[in-house]
Amino acid sequence: MQASLPALPAVTAPERGLPVLPELADRLAAAAAHSAPQPLGGGPELRAAACGYWSRRGLPTEPDQVVAAPGAPPLLLALLAAAGGDVLLTRPCAAWYLPLARIAGRPAFHVPVPAECGGVPDPFALLETVRRIRDEGGRPRLLVLSAADDPTGTVAPPEILHEVCEAAVAERMTVISDETWRDTRHHSGGTVFLGPAEMWPEHVVVLTDLAGALTPTAWPAAVARFPAAGRGPVLRTRVTSALAAVRAELAPPIAAAAAYALAEPGPVRARTAAAARLYGTLGAAARERLATAGVLSRPPQTGPYLYADLGELRTALAARAITDSVELEAHLSAALGRPVPGGHRFGDAPDDLRVRLSTPPLLGATDAERQRALDAPDPLALPGVRDALTEFGSVFSELADS
Repeated sequence: MQASLPALPAVTAPERGLPVLPELADRLAAAAAHSAPQPLGGGPELRAAACGYWSRRGLPTEPDQVVAAPGAPPLLLALLAAAGGDVLLTRPCAAWYLPLARIAGRPAFHVPVPAECGGVPDPFALLETVRRIRDEGGRPRLLVLSAADDPTGTVAPPEILHEVCEAAVAERMTVISDETWRDTRHHSGGTVFLGPAEMWPEHVVVLTDLAGALTPTAWPAAVARFPAAGRGPVLRTRVTSALAAVRAELAPPIAAAAAYALAEPGPVRARTAAAARLYGTLGAAARERLATAGVLSRPPQTGPYLYADLGELRTALAARAITDSVELEAHLSAALGRPVPGGHRFGDAPDDLRVRLSTPPLLGATDAERQRALDAPDPLALPGVRDALTEFGSVFSELADS
């Protein structure tokens, strides 16, 4: 058994998201003159806000369990460096997981996801992978999962998540739960979100990237919650030391905005709810157009992404000299005029004809257009959104008709 192959270079920087919430901009501007650096791992106000955020979600948290950093990638890199051993990832998984494992010098292995959802490994495949790693002399120590998933946009059912975490804990592994998109679930009556830390509090580190879900995508801020017992305190100390080595502290204006967002006052709650509704509306409309063209996709349940499988169009794609996800990425990026990363960037084999599709570009290129969609009772009735969806569907229909 061999570790994952090197990841290709990242497609782009984080894409443009929704307009900046005015109240967040005010907080950032008010702190712009602050010259004193933030304490490493986050100042008292930010860590207290993070404690409140998790406590409202059924995870009582003390400030000494919290570490903040300028974005989720630095936090995950520090975690991988601190924990040691081999890393297990899902297939597919977020595009930035595997490159960080390689930078940290940790062998990484992909485990396939179940049919029901992405973001978590199939429990039986997880146990088999762990056994094979150990038979070859490896030390599986970390499982990185995402119950509210990028890239698939799915939410893992609680029963599957429980099986996965039970298996990981039994194998003496620490779980890193990326919960960045948990607050943008499209329908409150859909799959209940139950985080791994609620099941196995002594074995789970929760990682939340604020950028995109609670703050603008260009404002890097993330927080991690460590267990109060078990390996938690040691891991937190090691992570803080790793962040100190690379001076990964938050800028004061970003920290002030992050603390405001984590406190979830009325304007932040309203924006999060509006974004979730908008993503749900766009995701359902985009999936409908994919289905018309014969493209498969799990129903998106959270966040702004869909993960499309064009395997049913393999013959038609081959007529256009598109035989793998690298060529599919190039074609769709050119046809849609924006990056459309192929499945090979998320751990899938290039022969699998898969891509991740992002819905915010359907709203228009300007903040004014995106704000109109946020405010509209029916964003699909807006001419710009309607035209963008028509173009989106026609690109895939043309591929199917080759």
